[in-house]
Amino acid sequence: MSTVPDTTTHLGDDDVRAIDELQGFYKELKSELGRVIIGQEAVIEQLTMCLFAKGHGLLMGVPGLAKTLLISCLAETLDLKFSRIQFTPDLMPMDIT
Repeated sequence: MSTVPDTTTHLGDDDVRAIDELQGFYKELKSELGRVIIGQEAVIEQLTMCLFAKGHGLLMGVPGLAKTLLISCLAETLDLKFSRIQFTPDLMPMDIT
């Protein structure tokens, strides 16, 4: 029979402060996006997880679910640049520059 080693770690004051700041930023961002995007709380939560994890996300859905509006609001809230490309069957790689 084996025993599980004690892997408990204690967070330093800087770590706790960083977590508190991230939590505050998350709540503000979620609130700001929730003012414009109604009924998509789960999508907003998953989008912020991708953002905080420095990962990628793929928004898929039928037209009219506010996917583009969500991303444009996110960009505006974070003071980022937003541009949109409408994909068509004849779109060439050199068209995306």
